[in-house]
Amino acid sequence: MFKRTHYIVLGSVALLLLVLLNLPAGAAARLKLAVGGVFLPLFGLSSSAQSFVDRASYDLLPRSVLVSEVRRLEQENVTLRISAAQGADALAENNRLRTQLGALPRGPWKPRLARVVGREPTTWWRTLLIDYGSREGAQVNQAVITPDGLVGRIATVGFSHSQVALIGDAACGVSVLVAETRDQGTIKGPQPTTEAGIVELNTFQNSPQILAGHRVVTSGDGGVFPKGLPVGSVLDTRPASAGLYTTARLRLGANLNRLEEVWVLQP
Repeated sequence: MFKRTHYIVLGSVALLLLVLLNLPAGAAARLKLAVGGVFLPLFGLSSSAQSFVDRASYDLLPRSVLVSEVRRLEQENVTLRISAAQGADALAENNRLRTQLGALPRGPWKPRLARVVGREPTTWWRTLLIDYGSREGAQVNQAVITPDGLVGRIATVGFSHSQVALIGDAACGVSVLVAETRDQGTIKGPQPTTEAGIVELNTFQNSPQILAGHRVVTSGDGGVFPKGLPVGSVLDTRPASAGLYTTARLRLGANLNRLEEVWVLQP
């Protein structure tokens, strides 16, 4: 009796295998889905059981261990947030510098990036300190600019840092010309003026044709600043010394109050 039953089971299995092997592709796929659906709850039960075991293991840990782990995770979270902020700041700086480099005036010089690292509280409008010294090739009188306009010149050189005399200070006289009229003049201190970013331009002769909005660039005279560097634009003019020459108020292109990076023009 046992052998007969055994043979019947074996025959049934063999018949089932033959049927499965000869099923069309679509029917075989539907059969697989059906079988998978039968066993899916078992997989879910296994996952739930594992999750329950994990939670139970946490319940068995001492409170001190759990508190220590929470503090560690909080510290790690703070560290990751700081790193993310630093990364975002570095990316913004990189994009800003790439934009600046593309907007710098063209010429027979090599612009060298320098970062502003210090300013004197009492003479912030006269000088600034940059991280560019003799070891990097800094020299007195090298022009310092931004894409928006002239900043000044290197006045003092140290090994790792240099002091920059800003445009408008008495130590940084600049020979300029008005681009539209070709009138020449000079910008020289003292500073500060009553309004930030404003300096005075004195022409060499009376020049009533100079108008508000005219562009002012370096003239190249004196050999310190290359010709054609942007300086600013005319705000207004007035005759001076009984009409012998013209004085103009000039708004600088570079914002000297917000300098983080500057470019030094190397020969």
